[in-house]
Amino acid sequence: MRIDSTDIGMHNAAQVAAAGIEAIRGGDAAFDLSSVLTCDSSAVAVVLAWQREAQARGAQLRLSGVPAGLASLATVYGVAPLLN
Repeated sequence: MRIDSTDIGMHNAAQVAAAGIEAIRGGDAAFDLSSVLTCDSSAVAVVLAWQREAQARGAQLRLSGVPAGLASLATVYGVAPLLN
């Protein structure tokens, strides 16, 4: 699933998370984040929600095009290994 939003933050995290969860439930656990230019800690919560859903369904979450800001936040929060 390609995430078309250029920003993931408090204003849209719930919608982005829900769309991803629906994609995972439909069998797509690969996410292209290359369009995301900015994000806040809400984006980490989104990825964690996707990870939980993928694990619950026996799927492997795959992320590509992870923006530097998200990678940095994931490192700060100690969840960087989830970003592949």
